[in-house]
Amino acid sequence: MDITRSSPAPPRVAAAPPDPGPAGLTGLPGPADLTGLPGPADLTGLPETAGLTGLAPLPEPAYAEPLETPSPAGVRQTRRNRPRDLLALVRPGQWVKNLAVVPLALLDLHPWEPAALLRTGWAILGFTLASALVYVVNDLADRERDRLHPVKRHRPIASGRVSPAAATALTGSLALALTCWAVAGPAWQWWPTALYLALSLAYSQGLKHVPLVDAFIVATGFVLRLLQGALLVGGRLSEWLALCVFSLCLMLALGKRRHEITAAGRAHRPALRGYTPAFLDHLVVLVAVLTAVSYVLYLRDDAALAAGASFVTLLSAPCAVFGLARYLQLLLVEEGGGNPVHVLFRDRATLVNAALWALLVAVALLLRHVPG
Repeated sequence: MDITRSSPAPPRVAAAPPDPGPAGLTGLPGPADLTGLPGPADLTGLPETAGLTGLAPLPEPAYAEPLETPSPAGVRQTRRNRPRDLLALVRPGQWVKNLAVVPLALLDLHPWEPAALLRTGWAILGFTLASALVYVVNDLADRERDRLHPVKRHRPIASGRVSPAAATALTGSLALALTCWAVAGPAWQWWPTALYLALSLAYSQGLKHVPLVDAFIVATGFVLRLLQGALLVGGRLSEWLALCVFSLCLMLALGKRRHEITAAGRAHRPALRGYTPAFLDHLVVLVAVLTAVSYVLYLRDDAALAAGASFVTLLSAPCAVFGLARYLQLLLVEEGGGNPVHVLFRDRATLVNAALWALLVAVALLLRHVPG
């Protein structure tokens, strides 16, 4: 009896943790669970079939086309910008120099006539074409050096936006237009413009590398502008006015070279090796004094003014001295002067002073025409 009661022990042994037998392998992936693994049927997703067809077109143009599509768009963008770049090449912002210098010949003309105004416009057109031609030739010759300058490297030719071939074609077009201007104008009264071109070509070919000579040639070009205006309007050119224009423009040219030395060093312009900032400081101050003195002497001796207009015009002398002092302040204190046109026409103090000076001169000219 007792032995038969102890017979349930085997079931307790069967309830023990099962040893790893066939029944314990049911948790592992069996044949039914192995269907999730890549079998022969699933190998079709590998590069043997469809995958290889996705890699095969690599040498075909289908994959090369997306990589080449930006290139034609970039070319079209360059073509759209080319007229603007060509316009920037002739520097329309610098044309204000012709508008400011050539009409000075009208100051000695009494009275003003419509024909004289038309001839003044004709002189401005000629020097605008000539100066634009010089700008293109200079940029062609200086494109390698301009790439070393922090500002000039953005010019159209130096930056590559305008090719040398396109710039050469523009040079030919400007030369043809200038020739037509000379032929259509009064005979043999275009020689100041021709002399300006000759000096500018000599400047581009080597004189720009000679210290002091380079700045003097630039200043001489503005006197030739004044002379061209005087020839076409038939007025007399005042020696004091010519000296005032020459010294003023020489001051601006020397100031530009001083700014270039301080901003970019001497590597991009060989002529800068003949200058130092201290030497240029002395020269700029000396030429500024000469400008002020020659202006006052022009007002006293040569200006065609009536008796009442002389005093009003002499009031403009402080405006002239203030303008010179303000430029020296911008150049020596604020380290400006890289582009004299931008400096003079964007400075508020200079603009207000210039407006007051112009008002005084206008009043003097009106008093000259008042019968007395």
